[in-house]
Amino acid sequence: MEQSLISLERMRTFVRIAERGNLAAVARETGAGQSTVTRHLRELEETLGVSLLTRTTRRAALTDEGTRYYAHCVQILSLVEQASQEMRDTRQATAGTVRISCTGALGVLHVSRLVYVFQDENPGIRVEFGLTDERIDLVRDGVDIAIRLGPLSDCAMKLRSLGESQRVLVASPEWLRRNGPIRRPEDLPALEGVRMSRVHGSEQLVLRSKKGRNHVMPFHGRLIVDHGLAARDAFLAGRGYGPAHRWLVEDCLRDGRLEQVLPDYTLPPMPLSMLIAPERTNLTRVRLCVDFLADGLSRVAGISR
Repeated sequence: MEQSLISLERMRTFVRIAERGNLAAVARETGAGQSTVTRHLRELEETLGVSLLTRTTRRAALTDEGTRYYAHCVQILSLVEQASQEMRDTRQATAGTVRISCTGALGVLHVSRLVYVFQDENPGIRVEFGLTDERIDLVRDGVDIAIRLGPLSDCAMKLRSLGESQRVLVASPEWLRRNGPIRRPEDLPALEGVRMSRVHGSEQLVLRSKKGRNHVMPFHGRLIVDHGLAARDAFLAGRGYGPAHRWLVEDCLRDGRLEQVLPDYTLPPMPLSMLIAPERTNLTRVRLCVDFLADGLSRVAGISR
């Protein structure tokens, strides 16, 4: 097969194999015979002159060349979909799939509800909603929109700032009765904290007074969790004090299940951002979802512009 005859069909076959890791699974999903899937892959490798996959009886894994070619194929196929999308009428343009990735606790407590309303208003749009606190690769994982907390280095992605997530120091009333009174930052190092394992610099607290003076205090504890909802539950259970995003604990502060520790001091806020895969920004359904989520999140308590 000549270079000019590499078809989108063969690219799609290769992308499916790369994502499923199994030729037989791809054959079942596409309804093609396994011999057809194998032939498409062989012809593609012969034309390119490189091995794209290493194969065993059970699994196919990408080679270095295959990894690079996969990223190009995903972009090309996305552009083809985008071109077709723009040629459809308005009804069709607001139909299809939007893939969203979000940090776990924010997704469960707030973004999921926004997704429900978005789908009610756009019944033709299917949403794949993934929750993870891991930093993902939008192109590799086929994600359209990622909502992330903290500094970002994904310079190749289109970035939309959603504002800053305000943080507060909290503990349960029972814990405060056992360990109080806490009147100044210097009282904190002797107390038991609940730490987050995936937060950079979580071994210390930076508290700013009303006069603008920073107090940097060591922060430690026997309980270290890797999820915001686990930290929230630990605070409620009286396992210690610690920093929390206001959107994570606002309802608990409001009904008295948690109290703010040292309310005259503030913690540095954390940037909240939305990343959009560049080749997806012109898809109508993605633009609709981006605008809807950005507007909805701006109304969440504790997120400020």
